[in-house]
Amino acid sequence: MKKITTLLFLLTSFFSFSQIKGIVSDDKGNPMAFVNIYVQNTYISTTSNDQGRFELNVKTPGTYVVLFQYLGYKTEKKVIEAQSFPQSVDVTLVEEEINLKEVIIDPKVNPADEMIRNAIKNRKENSEKTAKYKADFYSRGIFRVKNLPKTILGQKLDFFDDVIDSTRSGILYLSETVSKITFQKPDKLKEVIVASKVSGNDNGFSFNNAAQANFDFYENYLDFDVKVISPIADNAFNYYKYKFEGSFTDENNKLINKIKVIPRRDSEPAMNGYIYIVDDSYAIYAVDLSINGGQMSNPALNKLTLKQNFSYNNLTRIWAKNTQTIDFEAGIFGINMSGKFTYVYSNFEFEPQFEKKTFTAEVLKFEENANKKEDAFWETIRPVPLTNEETTDYLKKDALQTKKKSKVYLDSIDAIRNKFRFFDIINGYSYNNSYKKQFFNYNGPLFSTSFNTVQGWNSSIGFSYFTNNEEKRTYTSIGTRINYGFSEDKVRATASYTRKFNNIDDSTLSIFGGSSVNQFNSSNPISKNINSISSLFFVNNFMKLYEKNFVSINFGREVINGLNLNLGMEYSERKPLWNTTDQRSVKSEDEYTSNNPLLPFDFVTPAFEKHNLVKGSVTTRILFGQQYWTRPDGKFSLRNNKYPTLSLGYEKTFAATDKKYEYDFVSARVTHDMSIGNKGEMKMNFRTGKFFNAENIAFTDYKHFNGNQTHVASGDSYTNVFNNLPYYQLSTNDSFFETHIEHNDKGYLMNKIPLLNKLQSQLVLGFHNLSLPNQQPYQEFSIGLDNLGYGKFRLLRVDYVRSYQNGYQGDAIIFGLKFLNVIE
Repeated sequence: MKKITTLLFLLTSFFSFSQIKGIVSDDKGNPMAFVNIYVQNTYISTTSNDQGRFELNVKTPGTYVVLFQYLGYKTEKKVIEAQSFPQSVDVTLVEEEINLKEVIIDPKVNPADEMIRNAIKNRKENSEKTAKYKADFYSRGIFRVKNLPKTILGQKLDFFDDVIDSTRSGILYLSETVSKITFQKPDKLKEVIVASKVSGNDNGFSFNNAAQANFDFYENYLDFDVKVISPIADNAFNYYKYKFEGSFTDENNKLINKIKVIPRRDSEPAMNGYIYIVDDSYAIYAVDLSINGGQMSNPALNKLTLKQNFSYNNLTRIWAKNTQTIDFEAGIFGINMSGKFTYVYSNFEFEPQFEKKTFTAEVLKFEENANKKEDAFWETIRPVPLTNEETTDYLKKDALQTKKKSKVYLDSIDAIRNKFRFFDIINGYSYNNSYKKQFFNYNGPLFSTSFNTVQGWNSSIGFSYFTNNEEKRTYTSIGTRINYGFSEDKVRATASYTRKFNNIDDSTLSIFGGSSVNQFNSSNPISKNINSISSLFFVNNFMKLYEKNFVSINFGREVINGLNLNLGMEYSERKPLWNTTDQRSVKSEDEYTSNNPLLPFDFVTPAFEKHNLVKGSVTTRILFGQQYWTRPDGKFSLRNNKYPTLSLGYEKTFAATDKKYEYDFVSARVTHDMSIGNKGEMKMNFRTGKFFNAENIAFTDYKHFNGNQTHVASGDSYTNVFNNLPYYQLSTNDSFFETHIEHNDKGYLMNKIPLLNKLQSQLVLGFHNLSLPNQQPYQEFSIGLDNLGYGKFRLLRVDYVRSYQNGYQGDAIIFGLKFLNVIE
């Protein structure tokens, strides 16, 4: 009887769901999108979709005063007698008459400037009115592609062929979320997602969330890829000019001032458009602002537009943001994309104070079965109606998903993909059993062939097996790799096994074994491709190698939130290696150095004696202030940029061929990326360590520092390398302290310098220090330009480096080639 009563209650709740709905048009009959619609003196709100349709969710029959607000149009007030539901109301908006007579214009005084000064002056007071609240939150995200090319750089682009039309255009991604949020400025957030829907994926979780929508113009900066300056920031007049374009009176008889916002320089992260300011309180009424990718150091982005609407409640006397949209257009490699995010805030509850434990490390949580809601549920809770295009996309992709999950379909797709072609022998080949989630891969030698003076030309082939559980996000991987050195005439092989047990604490077990050629520095500071070029064309064999025959086991997991532990054990036999070739591609009298990094001109003495040992290690990583999302398929950690990351390690060797190879080593590392407002970003890396009982250990176990003698670098920052230090010059078996600091101005200075601002580059300043016992510290100072390139292709960086150790040591020009990250 209790179950029946509960069922009847749920059915009654469902069928008693209420709606006021209709279409908003202009006086010419054109539908109007993103109209701000809300019940007067409440926080019940919504917005119209691209076809002008709206649905306003009200719970009980009665009389409702509904306001329809759109920038540039007169606000329409409708008194609706809603005695039954759904209640249909169509609304026509007419253009607002902007009145310049409301303000006396003095040709010597810019009235907009005075309004903005008052808005800045009252910014903190207005912000604090919405500093703490609870609210309902809805978001929808959509990505579209237009005229998608069939190939890119010779590679087929057929991933989306089944979801785009004959013009190779269509929706790539569509998702929605409904959630409950608790927020306290500036950034404390707790979000519980009640429902999540992804088109074409009945097990998917939308990535839309309230944190990504938190753009507050009452703050000095809006956090995009760079810190975008708010038009009412403390330093706004350094970045903007303003023009008063008139005023109008809203439905609350409040004077609203329309102000055009104009960036002083096109190269800086400043927005262009309009901000509407309430005359008496100087609160924000609405914003309609745009910015391009060049201003945000994002060359792929063409344009981004951010719109916000605020509504006034006569009872609370608070202007609260109730709707927001973000539209963007982007393109690169012939791929043209556009997208839109729509956000609706409603049912605000402004709190004077929250309890201490309101905000925890868990900032987002999905309710159980949040991604399993039926269409009927969404029809009752979705505040913004779907457009015809979106409805069609859901229907099309839901049907396609059912088809895609079938064994017949998956087998047919695999039959095409599994077809073997002649060039797969050198390129690689994959055999998929998608229905069983099993994947077999063969990695060909084409992209794994390189040159070094120990092996000569050497190539590798690999075989691997991978299977995964998509719902639990676990996997198993087994692989082997076979390497052959032609000059050395020797085959080596390694094998690996990895198993991820769960996605809650990331428990992962890995087992490796075999025979391999390794750099003395386990960080592998020299890439194989760069070394091949450096050796063959410049007769510089910087890469020094030794052989390791080994078996190792590693287990890692998160112990508690923010504390990760990794345990490792390895038995290995180490053997010295010698050069076996002097092949080069240029005529030169220069000779290769030996493979002994300690004695580069001694071709007889090995760098160490052959020996065996067992090495155990314990490493921990502490992410202070780590926050996380909780989903049914696992935990997803978020690094808190307010705090540094601390890593601690202990390493011990034992059971060695000779006691002299046994030692203890402790280490610590602190890294921190710190934003300095709109003045850029500072990256810091501090590392220290100490050996014990290590006077006669093998050179393989020394602490080696990442040097660079090739004048070529990769990566987004150089906070883990000395760019003018010979690779093994300062290797140590004692103690050390390493400092790397790099500041990227993100265009703060470069954008203000005439002519140079046309480069759209970023100024990078660096300092690097290495302190060792009984030696003068080694130091590097660098200055460079990042984000160099042409048009949308900005993958270059150039630095000038000057080094000192007991006086001037040398200088170098370093060319940063970011595309090497992909190649390697």
